[in-house]
Amino acid sequence: MKMSSQEKRALLAMSGGVDSSVAACLLLEAGYEVTGVFMCLGTDEGAPGGCCSPQDAADARRVADRLGIDMFVLNVGDEFRPIVEGFLAEYERGRTPNPCIHCNALVKFGHLVARADSLGIGWVATGHHARIVRGRAGSPAIARGLARDKDQSYALFAVGRDVLGRVLLPVGEVADKGHVRGIARRLGLHVHDKSDSQEICFVPDDDYAALLRARRPRALRGGDIVDSSGRVLGRHDGYARYTIGQRRGLGVAAGEPMYVTRIDPATATVTIGPRDEVMGRRLIAAGANWHADMPPEEPLAATVQIRYNHAGATATVRRTGDDRFEVHFDQPVCAITPGQAAVVYDGDELLGGGWIESRGER
Repeated sequence: MKMSSQEKRALLAMSGGVDSSVAACLLLEAGYEVTGVFMCLGTDEGAPGGCCSPQDAADARRVADRLGIDMFVLNVGDEFRPIVEGFLAEYERGRTPNPCIHCNALVKFGHLVARADSLGIGWVATGHHARIVRGRAGSPAIARGLARDKDQSYALFAVGRDVLGRVLLPVGEVADKGHVRGIARRLGLHVHDKSDSQEICFVPDDDYAALLRARRPRALRGGDIVDSSGRVLGRHDGYARYTIGQRRGLGVAAGEPMYVTRIDPATATVTIGPRDEVMGRRLIAAGANWHADMPPEEPLAATVQIRYNHAGATATVRRTGDDRFEVHFDQPVCAITPGQAAVVYDGDELLGGGWIESRGER
């Protein structure tokens, strides 16, 4: 879609939370004409406390009315169902999924852009704690938010590079979450003290095992807990209840802290070991999405983040195919987990990322 540099219309995803509500305020203050959209998952799995609850819809509507902006509801249930199915399938494969990344790329930004096009609106916006900056190649790029403890750029790596020039992320320019809440309080928005959602929106009561029991019971088959030599240390009641690097809740007594090092869905076996056995220096990732040009075979020094709450570690990244790359960390990192994302940064700039397939040597 062609867009003039003077166009000041933005379609904003409003979740009913404080971040997207303040994003609306900041856009209005910057002179944008804002239209809100509340995306309803419309699935049977929708949780009362999730991001598509009636309360959230009411909160978003109340904020829109308070700010004097139009808002409509968009049902994206059909598009969201594959994300739920993928989430369940990953657990059945013995992997640990991150459905929010898929949702951001396919549903939130994908449908936001499509709907903006249909309405003739040039800009799309969300309340994510991340920034749009001029990247190292001179084109728009995603960067970490200024509130580093709330940074959500990791979850945006799969957003298409082609839409970055149309994205606005105003909350990412705010230095701390307390300031965000202060803006909401100053403007009299009732969501100023609303707590952040910590749950997966389609998992009722944050009990993903109950969802698996109903939809993928094979993933909750019991099996052996063994050490790296194959010695049986105990039993478990479902391999999908475990994730690589997990320490608590193993149900096995040992003379030292033990961590999950491997999950074999074929035999429903969970392998555990001491910390050194869950450390790794190499990973292979697939399904890559790059926001910057990455020449094949040429090593790149970067910082790589391997899960949402990981600080990132220095590494060498090398493309090994159209959608694959490998990472060699300078120092061993803990819990390289298949199913999670490996996201590549140059300083604060997000260069791209992919899905962890396997880890290499310790």
